[in-house]
Amino acid sequence: MPPDPARVAETREWLAKAALDLRGARIDLEAAPPLLEDTLFHCQQAVEKTLKAFLAWHDTPFRKTHSLEELGAACEVIDASLRSVIDPAVPLTEFAWAFRYPGDHPTPTIDEARQGLSTAVLTVAGVVARLPSEAVPPALLDLIR
Repeated sequence: MPPDPARVAETREWLAKAALDLRGARIDLEAAPPLLEDTLFHCQQAVEKTLKAFLAWHDTPFRKTHSLEELGAACEVIDASLRSVIDPAVPLTEFAWAFRYPGDHPTPTIDEARQGLSTAVLTVAGVVARLPSEAVPPALLDLIR
């Protein structure tokens, strides 16, 4: 039986947003000078939206949160093998808010931004590998290869 078209559409919408965030992170990192804070923000957002896509695909409700730990735990209930994919990305959670307002957060280094992007790409790729191809936009696949 083919998958529910509404479920495919919702999952693709989340993943299309994740693709925009990964693209934004790459553009920000390549800017002259690089936009390091924005790079890390988009890395966090890409992972968050990918986890939400996975939960949507599995018809699992989730609350509005930026916590990759919380979203990841919900994903791991469905597929325990995701732990090794999600755990490295959990520290990205703070970048959902850390640089949005003035405060005590130090400016990230170029190496931290590069590592954040690498982690986001690996996490997104690992989650996407567990979703059916019809739910994954080609633009996202291009970004994680």
